Amino acid sequence: MSFSMNKVILIGNVGQDPELRTIPSGAQVCTISVATSENYKNKNGEWVESTEWHKVVLWDYLAERAAKSLKKGSKVCIEGKNRTRKYEKDGVTQYFTEVVARDLIPLDPKEKREENFVSDNSTTYSSQADADDGSDEDDIPF
Repeated sequence: MSFSMNKVILIGNVGQDPELRTIPSGAQVCTISVATSENYKNKNGEWVESTEWHKVVLWDYLAERAAKSLKKGSKVCIEGKNRTRKYEKDGVTQYFTEVVARDLIPLDPKEKREENFVSDNSTTYSSQADADDGSDEDDIPF
């Protein structure tokens, strides 16, 4: 028995406003691009920033939430899986890889968000400040 896992976690910025569409089956799909960056020193000792762009696909409820709440520049965390698809164009097989989102977590400050996101598995994401109801009672059972 072998074990494998296809899991992607991206933390970055949305590169363009989300594109929401409804496909013939009635499902909603939203696509966004997310930029991730890393900094490193090159062989001359100079700092260089390298940016990667990731195509992200969100389905149904997540698609709707992303389209309503995200915009170019929004900071997000995406959890999902890699999927490589292929198509033929002019007799040449083309391949592309995309991230199919399972969860979407906003990372912008609360005042920049319209509302909290809910993942497709009904987990509500909110900051600790969002969860503070002002009571001083401790719910920890020990």
